[in-house]
Parts: sequence; structure tokens; C-alpha cells
Amino acid sequence: MLALFLREARLGTRAGSGALTGVLFFLAVVAVIPFGVGPDLNLLARIGPAILWIGALLASLLGLERLFQADRDDGSLDLLLLAGSRHMTALTVFVKCLAHWTVNVLPLVVVAPLLGLFMNVEPTGIMAATLTLAVGTPAITFIGAVGAALAVALPRGGLLVSVLILPLVIPVLIFGVAAARGAIADPDPFLPPFLILAALTLLFAVIGPLAAALALRWSGD
Repeated sequence: MLALFLREARLGTRAGSGALTGVLFFLAVVAVIPFGVGPDLNLLARIGPAILWIGALLASLLGLERLFQADRDDGSLDLLLLAGSRHMTALTVFVKCLAHWTVNVLPLVVVAPLLGLFMNVEPTGIMAATLTLAVGTPAITFIGAVGAALAVALPRGGLLVSVLILPLVIPVLIFGVAAARGAIADPDPFLPPFLILAALTLLFAVIGPLAAALALRWSGD
């Protein structure tokens, strides 16, 4: 599994454009918000955590359709499905998701504090938003693996993947924003929505790879 993780990370790093495209898209989403809502710094500070979460969520959807596409193109996906049982395939999908998150989504978490400063979010809110992104964005990748597996047989399934998984990631967005806002809005709590967010990530870490493995075997048949 470690060798598979390192292989996937190397392949993702060599591709290069995935992480860069995600970061640039994240920056573009956050940069246009002040032009839309105006130069009110207090308003930007209030909506800053939500904007960071929305931008990171949309940027995380980029490149998900390529999660299994390269394996299908070179034939290694068929070998993966033939090599082990359903549970081993699910474990392989889990490792591929971790590698994809590390290469393509973790850079979004790293640049989030800088974009938080751009939105005039106070330091506590920036720390909370970054922490919730680090905990919640893996859930988006695990859910996205299901959509990527369903669309792997399609020549252009990028839009279909986003349409399939976007409704499923709404709870992650809700609790991520609620936890980030709870750190800066005095009446709102931080810990309960943060714990629910962590629970959602753990839940999808189990359900996502299993469902993706079933979808891959169905598409292989």
C-alpha cells in the first residue's frame, strides 16, 4: 500500500497541472468575491470562511475524473480488479484517494490562510477555516471517488462526476462552514460541528472506497 501511495503521488506530481490548476481556480473564486459584494471589510470578514470553503470545494472537484482514467487507459485498472477481492480493491481505492488528496487538495489547504488574509478574516477564523478544510476536504475526495468510478467508462465524464457528487458534499460544506464560523461568532459553537465534520470524513472514508470498488467492478463487467 505504501508503494502504491508513493507511485500515485509521483504520478500526480509529474502531471503537475492538477494541483496548480486547483490553486489558481481557488484563488480566482476568492479574488472575485470582493468585486461582487463590495469593499465592506466587515462583510468580507463575516463571509470569509464560507467563501474559503466554497472555493476549496469547487477546486477539489477539479481532476477527480482523472482518478481512475489513467489506470483505465493503460490497462492497469483491469489488472487491479482481477488481482484481489472487493475489499482489497476498496483498500487500493482508499490509498489512491489519499494520494490524490495529498497532491491535489492539500495545496488548497496550505494556501487557504493567505486567501483568508485577502478576505480580511481574523487570525482565529483563518486557523479554524484551515483546520476544518484539512479535516473535511478528504471527505470530498472519498465521495468523488464514487463519481469517478461511475464515470470512468465515459470519454468525457468530468461534468458528470461533479453533478453526481455535488449534492453529497453539501453536508460537508455545511458543517465545515458552521465550525469555521463558530470560531469567530461568539454565540455559535465550534466543537460540535467540527466533530460532526470529522465523523463525516471517517464515514465517507469507509463508504466511499467500498462504493467506488463496486462501481469499478460493475464498469469492468
